Amino acid sequence: MSGPQYGAQPGGYYNNNNNNNNNNYPPPPPNSYQMNPMPNDGKYGQQPQYGGPPPQQYGNGSGYAPPQGPPPNGYKPPPTDGYGGPPPPDGPPPSYDEAFKVQKPKYNDWWAGLLFLATVAGFVAVSAISLHGYADNRNQNNGSLNGQRNTFGLTTHTIYLFVWVLICAIVLSYAYMWMARKFTKQFIYATGILNIVMGLVTALYMLSRKYYSGGIVFLIFVVLQALFFWSCRSRIPFSTLMLQTAIDVAKVHGHVYLVSAVGGLIGTLFAAYWAITLVAVYVKFEPDPNNAACRNAGGCSSGKVIGLIVFITFAGYWISEWLKNTIHTTVAGIYGSWYFNSRNYPTKVTRGALKRSLTYSFGSISLGSLFIAIINLIRQLAQAAQQNAAQEGDILGTILWCIFGCLIGILDWLVEFINRYAFCHIALYGKAYFAAAKDTWKMIKERGIDALINECLIGPVLTFGATFVAYACGLIAYLYMVYTKPAYNDGGGYTPVVVAFAFLIGLQVCNVFTTPLTSGIDTIFVATAWDPEVLMRDHPDLYHRMVAVYPHVQEAIHA
Repeated sequence: MSGPQYGAQPGGYYNNNNNNNNNNYPPPPPNSYQMNPMPNDGKYGQQPQYGGPPPQQYGNGSGYAPPQGPPPNGYKPPPTDGYGGPPPPDGPPPSYDEAFKVQKPKYNDWWAGLLFLATVAGFVAVSAISLHGYADNRNQNNGSLNGQRNTFGLTTHTIYLFVWVLICAIVLSYAYMWMARKFTKQFIYATGILNIVMGLVTALYMLSRKYYSGGIVFLIFVVLQALFFWSCRSRIPFSTLMLQTAIDVAKVHGHVYLVSAVGGLIGTLFAAYWAITLVAVYVKFEPDPNNAACRNAGGCSSGKVIGLIVFITFAGYWISEWLKNTIHTTVAGIYGSWYFNSRNYPTKVTRGALKRSLTYSFGSISLGSLFIAIINLIRQLAQAAQQNAAQEGDILGTILWCIFGCLIGILDWLVEFINRYAFCHIALYGKAYFAAAKDTWKMIKERGIDALINECLIGPVLTFGATFVAYACGLIAYLYMVYTKPAYNDGGGYTPVVVAFAFLIGLQVCNVFTTPLTSGIDTIFVATAWDPEVLMRDHPDLYHRMVAVYPHVQEAIHA
């Protein structure tokens, strides 16, 4: 008789005799192939033969039974292929849609998708009107770098500046990804050190130029990052292992890097378009007697400039977050296929995962991205208020805005944390956003996988890397403004604005490039929460290496 399908039912963790378990989690995606029949020799005892830990006592009250006794569904360890796992199945591999079927295909959270499309349309409309006004008055805004007649707002000079910022962002982001692939073991240490050094250099240079508000902000970031990195030294070996695993899978399934490259290119092009729109808004609507656009067409006011800048900043955050999360969801489909179907890898995985992200899950991705966009906008406004208070010498206001910014940063971290794992669930199940977030969070907590997540530093490390790129972009923008001395910045009033947006561009571009690495690790954690037996059965080498560097993984997986 044929054995049970891998993953067709979630083993002893979902379908055992735990009658008191009321957690209605969906089963993990099917593996779509059969285990070879095993002789009924009764040799499978209390100790799992696939490398699991000895039976332990668990008292977390979660309702999940520890992996004691024979394996669930009555099967024995399958024969191996020499690498510790079961042999490849016979027959053609399934497609992605066949391996990860959506129970009831429907467009989830469609209202958020429509709102996102409306925001994109609004951004395009603002951009078109602003660029038209910029083009009509290009003679006033062109000229040499510091010899332009425009003395009231951003000009072509700023576009040149943002071009250099984008070049810096894309080169450093590609180099950062290359370093992760080639020097995985040294990657984490190098990221922490480079980030701290770059932030310190930027802060000291700004302070030496008497740009105290920017220098103090950068210095605070450096101190906090140094303290965090020093306190997490013991977690580096486990983090290195998870990063190596993600990169090894990506090397076999090359579409991971293709998605990263294409996504990074799209992110860079959008950043360039957004930067040009930012300059055009100032040129079109900045009220000033010398502004030809106001004299010719009217409709200029400071309130309109502020409102449009806030809108395009919000739209820029939402669009870039949507792009990043679409990449994340697509890559999660690749790693989910590897985890559950490593020996019968489905076909058309990248295409199927991307199609699901752009159709059934489009609204859910838009909704999760909306929350991050709102939080980032609030944090950006708080940083601007903090810089203004520092420039005015308001120490109390500076401290209060700094505290508020820290609180917003904590909220941002929490929502990002939930999004990362919810989108992995959405990639494979196609659930609505809130349902996926609730199920994934509850499962991770009750499985004990949150201990593994807390032990892994890859998310913070890649954030450090993106911050390093952002530091470099901010420094380039500051140096460009200082040494080219544009006419519109005679009093230095536009320096904080330009440096802040350069920092934002560098941060968002690098985040898009590095998303596939975090997506792979996040998906492994979520898949382990769904069905930990697959890790021990199909990926025993990874399981043993995880136990070697972090012995508590046994308790976490079997909690």
